[in-house]
Amino acid sequence: MTQHQDPSNADPSVTPDGEQDVADGLTPEPDVENDDTVEQKPDDGAAPDSVAATDELQAELDQARAEAEQYRDQLARLNAEMENVRKRSQRDVESARKFAVEKFASDLLEVRDSLEMGLNEANRPDADFSQFYDGMELTRRNFAASMEKVGIEVVNPEGEAFDPGQHEAVTAQPTSDYAPNTITAVMQKGYLLNGRVLRAAKVVVAKAPADDQ
Repeated sequence: MTQHQDPSNADPSVTPDGEQDVADGLTPEPDVENDDTVEQKPDDGAAPDSVAATDELQAELDQARAEAEQYRDQLARLNAEMENVRKRSQRDVESARKFAVEKFASDLLEVRDSLEMGLNEANRPDADFSQFYDGMELTRRNFAASMEKVGIEVVNPEGEAFDPGQHEAVTAQPTSDYAPNTITAVMQKGYLLNGRVLRAAKVVVAKAPADDQ
């Protein structure tokens, strides 16, 4: 006789065929999508460090633009000032060129007055030649003084060695009284203007006599 098992003691996970129910052995997984306990982070945009860096770059850009504008204004003012200086310099040069001899011309007026007075005295019937000569000599001295004031110097090199930079040889004179290449006579005086030749002196230069050559 077969012994029947007590239904109250039967394992509920075991099927009537003696096999264990697999579904009963599995633990159900929680539904993640419907789990309200998962914390969702709000989307606040860019990170704070990125925003700060952007603001700093924008500030530097604004400062660079302001400095560039300032330099542009300074350059414009400098160019305008340079143009004004150039125009003033040009006017000064033109004025100096026109009126450089103003003082010398003023001195020449006195010389001309003296010459005219001397000529008028010479035309008188009772003219005294000695007085006329003295007047002309005074005029010459005044004229020479006026020339010296503006840097004009007389070149009268008689007895000096010939200098082709300041003298012009008109002829060469054989003589034993002077050493060769010495100026024996001045045909026309020369002049220097502040050390530069204004007119070369025309001179006669000594050379050795033919019998000494």
